[in-house]
Amino acid sequence: MPDKKSNEKTTPLRSEIEDQYKWDLGSLYSDDASWELDLTKYAEALNTIPAFKGTLGKSAVSLADYLDFFRDLGLLEEKLAYYSELRETEDEGSDAARTMTGKFVMTAAKIGAELSWAVPEIQAIPDNEMNEFLSHPRIKEYVIYLKKLLRYKSHILSEKEERILAIHSEGEDIANQAFSVLTNVDLDFGTIETKEGKLPLTQSTWSVFMENPDRAVREKAYTAFYRCFNMHKTTLAALYGGSVKQDVIRARIRNFPSALNAALFPDDVSESVYGNLITTVNNNLDPLHRYYRLRRRVLKLDELRHYDVYVPLVPGVKKITPWEDAVNMICEALTPLGDEYVTVLQKGLLGRWADRYENKGKRSGAFSAGSYLADPFILMNYKDDSIRDVFTLAHEGGHSMHSWFSARSNPFLQYNYTIFEAEVASTFNEELLFRYLEKNAGSVELKRYIVNKRADDFLSTLYRQTMFAEFEKRSHELEEGGTPLTLELLRSEYRNLLSKYFGEAMHFEEESDLEGLRIPHFYRAFYVYKYATGISASYALAERVFSGGEQERNDYFNFLKSGGSRYPIDSLKNAGVDMSNPAPVEAACKAFGRLVDELEKLL
Repeated sequence: MPDKKSNEKTTPLRSEIEDQYKWDLGSLYSDDASWELDLTKYAEALNTIPAFKGTLGKSAVSLADYLDFFRDLGLLEEKLAYYSELRETEDEGSDAARTMTGKFVMTAAKIGAELSWAVPEIQAIPDNEMNEFLSHPRIKEYVIYLKKLLRYKSHILSEKEERILAIHSEGEDIANQAFSVLTNVDLDFGTIETKEGKLPLTQSTWSVFMENPDRAVREKAYTAFYRCFNMHKTTLAALYGGSVKQDVIRARIRNFPSALNAALFPDDVSESVYGNLITTVNNNLDPLHRYYRLRRRVLKLDELRHYDVYVPLVPGVKKITPWEDAVNMICEALTPLGDEYVTVLQKGLLGRWADRYENKGKRSGAFSAGSYLADPFILMNYKDDSIRDVFTLAHEGGHSMHSWFSARSNPFLQYNYTIFEAEVASTFNEELLFRYLEKNAGSVELKRYIVNKRADDFLSTLYRQTMFAEFEKRSHELEEGGTPLTLELLRSEYRNLLSKYFGEAMHFEEESDLEGLRIPHFYRAFYVYKYATGISASYALAERVFSGGEQERNDYFNFLKSGGSRYPIDSLKNAGVDMSNPAPVEAACKAFGRLVDELEKLL
């Protein structure tokens, strides 16, 4: 908000944001006091759990009694976790919110330790008896959950060992927490002088500065941004190295051949899917390099710099899109999905599903948090002068509607879909929004802008996330091979990837490879590849829905409703796309190539 004493703008405090622009967490808890009461109730489960021990294999009814208890405890746990975590993201410097999260994590760790016997006891039930149990009416709600659990039989340890791991789990996220606090709270990036005045540089405003048409502003923002990371580079490398080490240790403890194998196992995804993605994208780097050469020519630069890759190639097209206009535009674009989808999403986004705007201390970026009993909440740091944020809102809306359909179509213990599937629903919405905006551009200039924007988004989701995935694979392989992940090694590996993916058109700064130390998703190992596979699958499904009829749309809705009832490769295959082979990734790369072709003609 403007400072009356100067032309400098500051990031508002949480208290200065109007309530109508914040999410309403009332579908979780009306206030913190209500949460505290449920936390007490949750802790009381510690007294109930021991009564179930030794009973799970007695009969199907005994097993069902425990699963009923476990389901209800899970519902309570999810509510408590979501509320405290969402409150913390509102202001990561808030001691009160961090205390709530800490209290929940400590209680959950105790309950996890007290329940550590349960999974080994279920898996110790002889196969012939378990097969009989699975046919019992009381077990019907839990059949899929149990079958997925039994897949882990060779990776579950003894009761004593599981208890030790459960107790230890409380400290496993420390590297991620430290990274988040350091980068979102402690680092002060300062302000950047622009023709509009001094503007705050934050992790949320970073993207806006990188889109600024004034190259000098971009360079100043880039230099200031990475200066902060450079000052803490050794700490950041230690945090990431520690996170990778945790992944490797955890995989070894559970008898997985690698951290990658352990990460893919829950989704029943073959390592060949991960490998196919990297290989196929590597074989299709030519359109990416061609795009960067086009960017250098259009911007009339002798050397393309790292701070030149996000600025729109079409100067003079500045589109201001207030939140309400963005919501209505998105809903218009999504009309092929029918009235129910559009009406529910529109009501939620114009209501209080979303926490709309940036405030001091708020977590950067965006996410959707869908739970079984509550609204699917969305965190945004929306800027009305960045059309990128309109696409981000469509993306997060896709996640939220996926959660909405999934929760209404499945029992609790099988409603959670995988991240692999989640990134399909979100990027599907982005594809529909692009098609709508391109068709309704109204001018050649705006069409150029939209095609440029879509090419950039395709690039960031397909190519950039694959580069990230390749870095994660390499860093874990180095750790598993006994090579210490030093700052110099991490920077060297990341710089090699930058050179390969950006090609000869790019000139990097000395600090450019520090980008590999500032990516939050790296603290959720082997997550980012799902963005790239997701956009590949969503592009194929969008083509199918647009060229098909009612059956193709129903197939897509069956995918949204499937929740965790199938593994992702199977659920996508039922919807009409087979991600077990590289063809969808190849098609997505070709689609990006066509966008580059169109850009060359338009420009």
